[in-house]
Amino acid sequence: MNRQKRDRNQRAFSKGYNAGVQQQSRDNCPYNTVEQKQQWLGGWREACEDRASGFFSR
Repeated sequence: MNRQKRDRNQRAFSKGYNAGVQQQSRDNCPYNTVEQKQQWLGGWREACEDRASGFFSR
């Protein structure tokens, strides 16, 4: 049985979220397409909000 590929936008969001949790700069976005870049930044912003709310501690 073949595995389905993950949605690229969902993958960009999760990669951005992980970058935000690790306190990386938003300038580190590896995507060039507008849609994927927006998803990555959305994940990054959500992670920053979660960190500010106390979900993650460093």
